[in-house]
Amino acid sequence: MKTRSYGTLLRVMAVCSVATACGPNVLTVAVDESNSPVLKIAAGLDFSCALMSTNELTCWGDNYVGELGLGDTNNRGDKPGEMGDNLGSVDLGKGRHAVAVAATGRYIGPDAHGCAILDDGHIKCWGCNEFGQLGLGDTNNRGDQPGEMGDNLPAVDLGTGAVEQIAVGTDSACAQLDSHQVKCWGYNGGGELGLGNTSNHGDSPGQMGDNLPTIDLGTGRSAAAITAGVDYACVLLDTGQLKCWGSNYAGVLGLGDTNNRGDEPGEMGDNLPTVDLGSNRTAVAIAAGSFHTCALLDNGQVKCWGYNEYGALGLGDTNSRGDEPGEMGDNLPAVDLGAGRRAVAIAASDHTCALLDDGSLKCWGYNPAGELGLGDTNSRGDEPGEMGDNLPAVDLGTNLRAIAVACGASHTCALLADGGVKCWGSNYAGALGLGDTRNRGDASGQMGNALPRVELGP
Repeated sequence: MKTRSYGTLLRVMAVCSVATACGPNVLTVAVDESNSPVLKIAAGLDFSCALMSTNELTCWGDNYVGELGLGDTNNRGDKPGEMGDNLGSVDLGKGRHAVAVAATGRYIGPDAHGCAILDDGHIKCWGCNEFGQLGLGDTNNRGDQPGEMGDNLPAVDLGTGAVEQIAVGTDSACAQLDSHQVKCWGYNGGGELGLGNTSNHGDSPGQMGDNLPTIDLGTGRSAAAITAGVDYACVLLDTGQLKCWGSNYAGVLGLGDTNNRGDEPGEMGDNLPTVDLGSNRTAVAIAAGSFHTCALLDNGQVKCWGYNEYGALGLGDTNSRGDEPGEMGDNLPAVDLGAGRRAVAIAASDHTCALLDDGSLKCWGYNPAGELGLGDTNSRGDEPGEMGDNLPAVDLGTNLRAIAVACGASHTCALLADGGVKCWGSNYAGALGLGDTRNRGDASGQMGNALPRVELGP
């Protein structure tokens, strides 16, 4: 079995687009589907996707393993004339369209894939399939050659029930069913599938469908939202509590140690502790980054834990939290978002973003390509005095505000209130959809009105 080394920082993004407390790394406020040309957005490893009001799903950027779902490996958006009406849509089958989209990827190997929840409650996934993350009982990539999409792309067999939410990690995926139970498949080296072993699922015949067990969340417990990061996953329970399992690098599971959970028998269910968020506090949304996790609390505060070398936790230092006893609960500070400010949505990768109650967007953490949208490459949140009122809001342009945000591996995309999309940060392979490969947001004068919208057609 392939193993991982975490000596090099990995970057991941998994997203979904259900309103407010959706979970998988992009959380949205309400979108007026009657007027908005774009309904939902997703960002992964150097590629981005938008779900259009026309029911088309369109993706652009890097396409090394077919993650754009267009039947080839040609990048889109890195040259003039590739966007807008010239950008093809993902073929999900005759009469089928997406209602939610998820994207992921990591900076070790060309691993990236996308998944969509269809209007009939099924899931289809495409791109890299090295570990069975597409859930098709083999390890063959899909979407990188002609004839692999549409009706030729099988839906993921999850057995009885329709899918309500999906979260994709590095090389795995999880689905929340209409029974509010959760199933995960793909890579399992850290126990991220929550099955009490480290065996991959979905890479061989006979492992999916009713043969894939649901995750034991505890007696009487069910899922309200799911999220996935680098070799770990979390669930927001019906009680407002959180449970996380899988690889526990830097304390990303929030349990006061670095011991993996879910990779051995007897670690799940009632034996898996909930994350201590503080006295009388519950969560309304969760977001998994690369190696850190954030929760949007019932009082509008945000708390983050796990890996913190670049300030992704927003606490003014580089100390990880959750990897030692006594760091969680009331001892874990909330992120300072500014005087009187509350968060309404959160997103995470190596950096973290929050939509605030005044309509502004703030981002902090790792910033080598300008993904924080502040006109430089300086990390934020890793030194005292950088957060709160000292952290500028992202300038999206005159009278423009975001209603959804997606954090890719090293870029960020925002869905604007008027239905447009703007992306900034790393533009490798055209991930920003601007017809070139120049980064945006890493130098002055690139944001605000100077940042073009992504051209997505009429």
